[in-house]
Amino acid sequence: MKKVLLLANLALAPLMWAQFSSGTVVLPSAGMSVKLDTNATTVTLTLVGDSNSMMGIGFGNVGMASGSDGFIYNSSANRDYTFTGMTTPTADASQDWTQTSNTVSGSTRTVVATRSLNGGTGDFAIPNAAGSINIFYARTAGSQNLGYHGGSRGYATLTFGATLGTAETALANKKVMLYPNPAKESVSFKNADKIKSIAIYEATGRKVKTLIVDGENININDLKAGNYYFEMTLKDGTTSYQQLIKE
Repeated sequence: MKKVLLLANLALAPLMWAQFSSGTVVLPSAGMSVKLDTNATTVTLTLVGDSNSMMGIGFGNVGMASGSDGFIYNSSANRDYTFTGMTTPTADASQDWTQTSNTVSGSTRTVVATRSLNGGTGDFAIPNAAGSINIFYARTAGSQNLGYHGGSRGYATLTFGATLGTAETALANKKVMLYPNPAKESVSFKNADKIKSIAIYEATGRKVKTLIVDGENININDLKAGNYYFEMTLKDGTTSYQQLIKE
């Protein structure tokens, strides 16, 4: 039972630490771009546009309808806003967005801000997961004063995919990994020279096979279709776990 719980926890661990990004999305109607990056606890917004303009991003697909949540760069210190219909948005009592950077290069401004995934009361919850969210946006050219219905506006969809942080990427390059996954006949190993031995377990926790890796791949024809966990003992004395789906 302990082995099953250990393997299950290790299988879930990568999901807990996953990071996701929308990538840079161009907002052509306003001459801006936006990017959202998430991790297990926070979201980071990067907004790029004209250095002399008010720039706003709202979440959802109902525009400035009362109650919609948004981030607005403007001449005040506030960034967290609630829309109230066709009138100037209201600054939230709790400013959950923290502006971490505001730089200008030529006529281009880049604003970076972070907040928790859920934000505060009335804020739009941004999941740390693959998927998509709808946004609306506006820019008032030549003025940073807070207003509504900026001169240029539109709607867009942000689609999130999984990413790795810099440290995680460096770690992944050294990590022992199996591929392809799912697999039918054989699996190969990245950094196979680091492996001393492998024990293969069914999803129930029953050990079905122990072997020594000789080369970069092994045959799995004798395994029935299903989920397996590879317990890989490495030459440095550590242990690595990988899940495999056998087709």
